[in-house]
Amino acid sequence: MTSSLRHALGRSTNNRFKSSLAACKPETFTVSKKRPLPPSRLEALRAELSQESANQQKFKTVIKKVSSSLSTSSTSTSASAANLRELLDKYYHAQNQNQNQNQPPTPISHITDNFHRVHNYLRISLTERCNFRCQYCMPPDGVPLQTPEKILSSSEILTLAQMFTSLGITKIRLTGGEPLLRPDLIELVASLGSLANVNSIGMTTNGLTLTRKKLIKLKEGGLTGVNISLDTLIDEKFVEVTRRKGLSKVLENIDHAVEVLGGENVKVNVVVMKGFNCNELADFVAMTKHRNINMRFIEWMPFSDNGWSHDRFFSYRDMIEKIKEGEGGGGVALSRLPAHDKNDTTKWFRGGDFLGKVGFITSMSENFCSSCNRLRITADGNLKVCLFGGGEVSLRDAMRSDEFDEKDLRSLVKIALGGKQAVLGGHGNMIGIRDANDNRPMTLIGG
Repeated sequence: MTSSLRHALGRSTNNRFKSSLAACKPETFTVSKKRPLPPSRLEALRAELSQESANQQKFKTVIKKVSSSLSTSSTSTSASAANLRELLDKYYHAQNQNQNQNQPPTPISHITDNFHRVHNYLRISLTERCNFRCQYCMPPDGVPLQTPEKILSSSEILTLAQMFTSLGITKIRLTGGEPLLRPDLIELVASLGSLANVNSIGMTTNGLTLTRKKLIKLKEGGLTGVNISLDTLIDEKFVEVTRRKGLSKVLENIDHAVEVLGGENVKVNVVVMKGFNCNELADFVAMTKHRNINMRFIEWMPFSDNGWSHDRFFSYRDMIEKIKEGEGGGGVALSRLPAHDKNDTTKWFRGGDFLGKVGFITSMSENFCSSCNRLRITADGNLKVCLFGGGEVSLRDAMRSDEFDEKDLRSLVKIALGGKQAVLGGHGNMIGIRDANDNRPMTLIGG
């Protein structure tokens, strides 16, 4: 298009705009004059709204009381069917009282807690077993495992996934233990991938047995991304932290994942500990220079018997400075990237003109609880509404009893959400989490 033609087109468009603007004269708009409400009617409306608010608050208070029994429950045994029935009876009684006061029943069409956080992300642990013994994940001697019959079957996992997707879950992540140890993993991913409304199926793995062949089959079934745990690039330290060999195999499988899934769908997760791997951060960042891969540094979190120590805690701010300084020089200056997802737990950066990204998960120093959208199902079928909270409710026991239907399962989800705390499971900070010591080891939660 020539410059004269663009000029003529611009003048024509401008003239049409002015003509349209001239037609919008002030006198063409009229203000509707409505009679104000009589004072008596206005006061009645105010009283009605006030009563409605009070009734709703009373209902929420009852649900919170019902939920409080979950927040103090032991994680060593699941609640019995009788206890679940008692919880539900209290919930339904409170709901009926609410309706008797002309209040509509609280809908369970989406998963929202008392702080208006909408949950659309479900993490499902497939097994408690793991082929590593990572220090920050479990005690040196491992953990007592449930017998096979207490672990959710594939059909039970699918039943729960179908219910949760009907409540608004759109993103599923498979965890463990080590999910690749589940014999029917490929078939299970394909079944989950066929569910309506699911637009993302991820998996968190240590990567040891994540072969290219498995990756291709998992991708065909619907797997969209993987998070691979890797805490050091030094063989001796790898054995120290995992109590197993296999660094070269994990690095090889990271390359396979990038090849099959695309680097933007692969995240390498590094739990950072002072005195162990904080001097390797620049080396990890260097992996993003020529590869479009996501490197994430995670603040070490206290869980049951994982040896967490404040003296070895290395904060996000410390990590930034360490990367900038480098080890013996050659540091990298990171530039903050804009956030595109309000629920993203990662603060994203990029090093200069590097292809990949660098992220930080700041659970302890700068928590992101206000935007939490996650729920967790443990391998033995317990619903955890908070990673750091000790409270759980057994959906497995409810499913395996003839006394409960899907309405009851949905109500149990609502009850559990009623006990979800605003921040860090109600413990305040990382010291509070450590001192409470009321949680499972990470490997039994599923991350």
